[in-house]
Amino acid sequence: MYQSTITITLRPSILDVQGKAVEHGIHTLGMTTVQNVRIGKSIQLLVDAKTEEEAKRVTEEACKKLLANPVMEDYSYTIHKV
Repeated sequence: MYQSTITITLRPSILDVQGKAVEHGIHTLGMTTVQNVRIGKSIQLLVDAKTEEEAKRVTEEACKKLLANPVMEDYSYTIHKV
């Protein structure tokens, strides 16, 4: 059994309205050194696979086919045995 932790974010060329709103709020609180806030999603999957390679294949397929919008989002993931 493997756990995949997937991070999905908007591509850098896509305006992140939520990120801009959070950045403005942080600046309002006096933390003016914070810049370029981006909001994303974190998804965890338990993958019942015999090998790490199989777990990676399943995770990659889930990202490409369902979890991430390839037009506007990028994704990355980590996998570890549980």
